Amino acid sequence: MVKRIVVALLVPVSWHPPGTAAAAWRAALAEDVADLLARLAQAESAIAATAADRALAEEIAWPGMRIYEVPTATVRPVFAAAAADGFDEAAIVAADAPDVPGMILGKLLRPLSAKPVAVAPAVPGPGALGVAARLPAPDWLPDLDLDAAAPMALRRDAPQPSLVESTPDWHRLRGPADLSALDPALEGWEATRALLGG
Repeated sequence: MVKRIVVALLVPVSWHPPGTAAAAWRAALAEDVADLLARLAQAESAIAATAADRALAEEIAWPGMRIYEVPTATVRPVFAAAAADGFDEAAIVAADAPDVPGMILGKLLRPLSAKPVAVAPAVPGPGALGVAARLPAPDWLPDLDLDAAAPMALRRDAPQPSLVESTPDWHRLRGPADLSALDPALEGWEATRALLGG
């Protein structure tokens, strides 16, 4: 049986709504992503963080959830940690997409039965919501952060562009315009919703 893991990567968050503390906003986004991952049925879950973000990872992690401490908030160290833990496939998701549906994450993992790498674009760009790979990750996969991991960039580095599969996109909360993409009808994202006043 294939062992899969989905990892929330604590990425830098450069914007927060006026009247909301930056640290509280970042924690709420990451907590909502961690809560979603903890409920996934088809994969285990983890949080990846640099040493500077270890305390935040421990604060939002569910009991028993793995925490990978990585030297940089980029994809290759996370894939290496998951491979060392015995996983066959891993998806790395930005921890600033609090309302991402589990279905989007499932579709990020699905192409790995036929392709070594899959990427879910972020909308609006640049960058990606997440990147998934068969483990160990292929040597040609660059050590990108998720703000630079666009499908075209990954295809450019692959021996053949067809080795990278694009999956459905989703939004990340990186600026004021992104708030309009939040759907109050979607379940979840309680911590973010609470900071935004319900």
